[in-house]
Amino acid sequence: MDYHEELHLQKVSRVGLMGGTFDPIHSGHLVTAEAARSEFSLDKVIFVPSGQPPHKKGLPISGKEFRYLMTVLATAPNPYFEVSRVELERPGESFAIDTVRYFKDLLNPGSELYFITGADAILEIVTWKEVEELLENCTFIAATRPGFDLNELRYKLLEKLTDKHLKKIIPLEVPAMAISSTDIRNRVKNKGTIKYLLPESVENFIYKNELYRT
Repeated sequence: MDYHEELHLQKVSRVGLMGGTFDPIHSGHLVTAEAARSEFSLDKVIFVPSGQPPHKKGLPISGKEFRYLMTVLATAPNPYFEVSRVELERPGESFAIDTVRYFKDLLNPGSELYFITGADAILEIVTWKEVEELLENCTFIAATRPGFDLNELRYKLLEKLTDKHLKKIIPLEVPAMAISSTDIRNRVKNKGTIKYLLPESVENFIYKNELYRT
């Protein structure tokens, strides 16, 4: 995100952040972001590809430029979507709290910040760095698959979070959450089809750059 985009953020009041490895980005990510934008009247959704995700230490991950370009290709058709390089250019591991602080400083006082992620990740939120500050500075949108047990989610979080913080986590049912990057990578490796699971531009990029073949 360049200087001009930073200035543009000062003109909006409700912003969603969607972090992830995006290896690759797929239709589930895009449908979730658009559902959150519509449901919560967001002015902008900013996709933030991870630089060095701490939860995937030691696991094979595609190069950051590949993941960044796939995210740009996937989000380009939607005028409400943008992509930030903040975590890709920040040295060291990528922590959500650092990204939230960064965007909090860019936005005008009184602006609302939302963090869009999957309900599975929310269950691990107590292990995240500076979790209390995170929940005080943004509202979490927990995207769930149809049929996901929301009572179980609330019960597990109540064991670890105060009621005040729990109110900052709002579930959002998204049918396309059944799609996963892991499944797409395995399909490519085993020469299966990935058509319609992700944008055609990203599909072509994967094949052109021979990603996930081994």
